[in-house]
Amino acid sequence: MAFSNALTDTEIRKAKITTKAYMLTDGRGLYLLVTPTGGKLWRYKFSFEGRPRPMALGSYPGVPLATARQKHLAARQLLASGVHPLGERTAKRTAEKASMEGAFGKVAARWLAHWSEGVAARHAAYAERRMSADILPALGARPIDQITAPEIVALVKAVE
Repeated sequence: MAFSNALTDTEIRKAKITTKAYMLTDGRGLYLLVTPTGGKLWRYKFSFEGRPRPMALGSYPGVPLATARQKHLAARQLLASGVHPLGERTAKRTAEKASMEGAFGKVAARWLAHWSEGVAARHAAYAERRMSADILPALGARPIDQITAPEIVALVKAVE
């Protein structure tokens, strides 16, 4: 993708810190915000449903110029298809978080806490020890919706 006022890596590295934040534009809404504290932050300024919005794309040098342009292009493509880029990113993060909330270990801990209320403390402690020793090492970090019945059968046979 060619930009008329494209930034170069040299220009970015040589950007001076000033008392006020300023922008170095790359074109089509992509710019580098240079902050008074020395931060160099990639931003994409776009408009969705008539409202101007900035979108953070990372900080330089962690996100180099080429990567920032790739992220910018992906966001522009989402916008062109009528999808709000920030909404899409938020939806992905929410899905990832829900997936981690649905990890077997977390679900098992909630179940154990609920189940333990009606049994003897010794029995609950035994169940927790067995789960920690035999089940959680194999399945603890996995999303519960990705665990299959044959895996459970194999695990139970191994514990047996």
